[in-house]
Amino acid sequence: MNELQGAGVAIVTPFNADGSVDYETLGRLIDYQIEGGIDYIVSLGTTGETATLSKEERKQIWAFTSKHVNKRIPLVAGIGGNHTQEIVDAVKNFEAMDYIAILSVSPYYNKPTQEGIYQHYKAVAEASALPIILYNVPGRTGSNMTAATTLRLANDFSNIVAIKEASGSFAQFSEILRDKPQDFMLISGDDPVTLPMIAMGAAGIISVVGNAYPNKVSALAHLCLEGNFAEARGIHQDLLKITDLCFVEGNPAGVKFILKQKGYGSDVVRLPLVPVGKQTQDGIIEEIKKLA
Repeated sequence: MNELQGAGVAIVTPFNADGSVDYETLGRLIDYQIEGGIDYIVSLGTTGETATLSKEERKQIWAFTSKHVNKRIPLVAGIGGNHTQEIVDAVKNFEAMDYIAILSVSPYYNKPTQEGIYQHYKAVAEASALPIILYNVPGRTGSNMTAATTLRLANDFSNIVAIKEASGSFAQFSEILRDKPQDFMLISGDDPVTLPMIAMGAAGIISVVGNAYPNKVSALAHLCLEGNFAEARGIHQDLLKITDLCFVEGNPAGVKFILKQKGYGSDVVRLPLVPVGKQTQDGIIEEIKKLA
């Protein structure tokens, strides 16, 4: 799965003023990612507001994205949740089109044990015709998938090929990198730790801020993979403030406001999310000027 090396972007779902999907802006945003050097796109991850999209909307977005990309870069589909049988059915029925893998978040809200997490992913892996990327994000799911569980899954299922790690635990990252199968990949799930994670041996980043700054995120990831950390540090530091502003009032409200300033659609999000407030807007506008 060398296609997962480098910089991926969890692309937003642009909405019109009435809350419908803005496909015109989505197409332009896809082109912006490709022109900016992004290596692959994740369609309908958390940043895509998947939780508020209907099944039919998800199918339409996946199909539109595949058609618009037209094989220019690889695609990953986000299919995850806390109802195991529903996710099993979804991956069984997923029309792969040009998608090379499925990103599947660890079950949220239920707070399963480690054995429960293992059995969930076992069922998903056995049902999927595509490789699986695990996604550990305890800040959203309410439970951490331990390094031991990740390694158990990586060793037991050949189609579980990577993990997007957003636990923030460098001890956990280190354990995965030390004991993982040779071809299994650790991918950063947090923009601010891309540089140190790649320095440790991670394969890259699945980014949020890359929606707005694909060229910078791509350059950062590739410089790190080349071992040019001196130059990468400058980009890393440049992006710290704007990345913080992306998340201070929730994702993707922050990055959607940045994209609005750049001419890529509106900052409309679906409830229960709301647009960022004026203080964050003012901070974003000021930081955009510095990064221009």
